[in-house]
Amino acid sequence: MVFVNRLHEWPESAEEAVAIQERLRPLVVLNEPGPDEVELVAGLDVGYAKDTDDLMAVAVVLSASALEVVDQAVVARRATFPYIPGLFAFRELPPLVEALERLRTTPDLILCDGYGTAHPRRFGLACHVGVLTGLPTIGVAKTPFLFDHDPPEPKRGAWTPLLDTHEIVGRALRTRSTVKPVFVSQGNRIGLDNACRHVLRLAPAYRLPEPIRQADRLSRTPT
Repeated sequence: MVFVNRLHEWPESAEEAVAIQERLRPLVVLNEPGPDEVELVAGLDVGYAKDTDDLMAVAVVLSASALEVVDQAVVARRATFPYIPGLFAFRELPPLVEALERLRTTPDLILCDGYGTAHPRRFGLACHVGVLTGLPTIGVAKTPFLFDHDPPEPKRGAWTPLLDTHEIVGRALRTRSTVKPVFVSQGNRIGLDNACRHVLRLAPAYRLPEPIRQADRLSRTPT
């Protein structure tokens, strides 16, 4: 089970949501290198039913060595917060928190399908999950959102900085040679170098790291 510290009520307006992000952002820890070795890694993802607000939030825990599923929780809900760029986490956090609390194991590291510091207010989903759980978290996104980057070299492991003007907010990381990169950013309690190292280790065969890939697969499976 993952202990989640309920630091706020779920907001009903964009103004309330922004205020929560601004209040919690100073709680994010970015100067810790994070764990070198981990045994259990969780992947978080949310799938949406076509043309509705029905969703499935998934938390999957894998063994880091064998990349085999050892625990999982699936929560089906209807999103109650509207889609607003920069506030997307508030659609997904309520069921994701419930899924995390249903786990029987406590992961050493959490990978979120989304952003961490690569966010307009430097407080994306991975940061929010990290602050609520106190666990090391990484954001792994499929698109760069609002930020600029040069294409990395085509070989696996190549990366380029993800930039907001001159500020580095993450990396475009090539997890498979000649395949488009993923976009890695810090969530909480892990450095960017270490975050990228873990993402590469957890993505031996596919573009997405295996914990997120497994969570994505489950989020698309009808209950």
